[in-house]
Amino acid sequence: MIRPPARPAPAGAVYFSLLGPLTAVRDGRPLPLGPRKQRLVLATLLARPNTPVPVDVLTDAVWPDDPPRTARKNLQVYVSAARALLGSTGDDGRDRVVHGCGGYRLTIDEGELDTLRFRSLARAGRAAGERGDLRTAARLLREALDLWEGPPLNDLRDSTGVAEEAERLEARCLTVYEDWAETEIELGRAAVAVDGLRDLVERHPLRERLRVAWMNSLHQSGRQAEALAVYDDYRQLLARELGLEPSPAMASLYRAMLGRGRTARPSAAGRAAAHGTALPAAPRDFTGRREELRELLALLGSPDERVVVVSGPAGSGKSALALRAAHLLGDGFPDGRFHVQVRREDGSARTPAEVLGELGRLCGVRVRAVAGVPGVPAESTETAATAQAAVPAGPEGGPEGGPEGGPAAAVSQEAADAWQRWLALHRALIVLDDVPDEAFVRGLLPRSGPSSVVLTARGQLAGLAPVHRIALGALADGEALELLGKLIGPGRLRTDPAAALRIVRACGALPLAVGVGGMRLAVLRHLPLAEYADRLGDPSAALDELVAGDISVRLRMASGWQDLSADDRRALGRLAGPAQEGGFTLDGAMEALGCGERAAIRTVESLIDAGAVTSPAGEVTAHAALYEVPRLLCLYAREREAG
Repeated sequence: MIRPPARPAPAGAVYFSLLGPLTAVRDGRPLPLGPRKQRLVLATLLARPNTPVPVDVLTDAVWPDDPPRTARKNLQVYVSAARALLGSTGDDGRDRVVHGCGGYRLTIDEGELDTLRFRSLARAGRAAGERGDLRTAARLLREALDLWEGPPLNDLRDSTGVAEEAERLEARCLTVYEDWAETEIELGRAAVAVDGLRDLVERHPLRERLRVAWMNSLHQSGRQAEALAVYDDYRQLLARELGLEPSPAMASLYRAMLGRGRTARPSAAGRAAAHGTALPAAPRDFTGRREELRELLALLGSPDERVVVVSGPAGSGKSALALRAAHLLGDGFPDGRFHVQVRREDGSARTPAEVLGELGRLCGVRVRAVAGVPGVPAESTETAATAQAAVPAGPEGGPEGGPEGGPAAAVSQEAADAWQRWLALHRALIVLDDVPDEAFVRGLLPRSGPSSVVLTARGQLAGLAPVHRIALGALADGEALELLGKLIGPGRLRTDPAAALRIVRACGALPLAVGVGGMRLAVLRHLPLAEYADRLGDPSAALDELVAGDISVRLRMASGWQDLSADDRRALGRLAGPAQEGGFTLDGAMEALGCGERAAIRTVESLIDAGAVTSPAGEVTAHAALYEVPRLLCLYAREREAG
């Protein structure tokens, strides 16, 4: 059954639902949506409403591998069918589906799409909760949840592209459910949330915020023994799966329940912090890294460690590790956990002003306008959401001065001071993902207070001190095989374990490459593992084989390559040959670079600092050390050197 939108669509308009199977109704009557490929195109456009969707994304959603030569023509047919379904123009007379340089853009209103209505209701509910109007908050959040019919797009999840959009929608629904449950608990109406929380915990057993809400709802309903059992089950699950303990906040709640007959309801401050938490969905295929994860969690749980750098070559899983830790920490950071991507989609760095603006919006910090912007009075204070609007646009649509510097690259002293005051007064976790260099983040790091920051970067960020560093390399063979098995199935892995091992080693045992290879094999179910291992073993073809939809290992290597200085790129191109043969010594570097010992040491150490070369873990003299370059970076460097 499809529920009508809370804000009725105009008569004759189509109402689409993604929060369950893809469906559409007009005037209460279901509409046929055509064959499967047409529904995949429609679902992909609807999952990104009012935003250009690249043609390649649509192609990959419909034909994950080996699209036909007529793919673009077929897409035009499917898009035409979507236009016919929606009506060629909207109420304002504009075309509903237009094609531009960014791809196809579908224009749709809140009353025509359940995900837009869901987002609007959730936003209004959270705002009511922050004002202290808990009854209104609970009602609006419940209205949003009533639109959630089940796993989003559950009839089309065999398409990898659609499945990723569906996971994103489901994560949003789970967060709103947690908001609603916590609000009901604070109102003293915990019993209404108990059963739903139990069902969701069964489907998402490692989601700590759900567990905490379930514990509280059981305890407030007078079911203390069951509430304590929820904690015990979670503790055993974490120990068994990850060798970890529940967060200090959850353990504190457990101890409080042992000594009280009534639960302590979440405070308004606690709810507001939960509302502020902004993390991407936890990586579903996270594998290995147990020691590094344990170390990162321990560091972030210590009051003395405020900044942790997670470094490693492109594709080593830095972001996945940081996000895994952020999700597991749960209520350990009561003022929120926030993730900000430091780079744009094309790999170029954003400006510090842009990043601070996003942090301000997420955390509710009021900041002043960017320094040096003509026409902006120094005394004008504005919210972070509007501060960036004061920055004049440059010729490419970005801020004047661009990412390389200029007025827009800096932030005003007032903005920096406002951010530091917020950090000093709050315990929050900030993940700044894919940092280009030390200068970019110096002004964003906490000078005092209980907040913590995790920086992920390809380079070592050696100019930052004092910080704790966790360096990631390749996965162990067993971990890489485990990751491959998650993607292609353990049964298929067992059909040819020797070939599977060749595959992960040809991928350099990097999580990104193994993941892409696994996704490709999951689609090419007919392809023997041995044949794919042979393809990856061919240096001239390996990077061509490591593409799955819009995820390309070559493009990730290209992004890392652009980060290197011109001198480092030339040096890496010359070192790629000896490195490909199992590593190189200092003597080998001197020969390849055609320079003396001191110059070779400086060059190799520069590449180590940039994350392009790995060195031995223990202390060893420069002449005795064996240096390595990740295999796939070697292949890319050799391509560039040959070109």
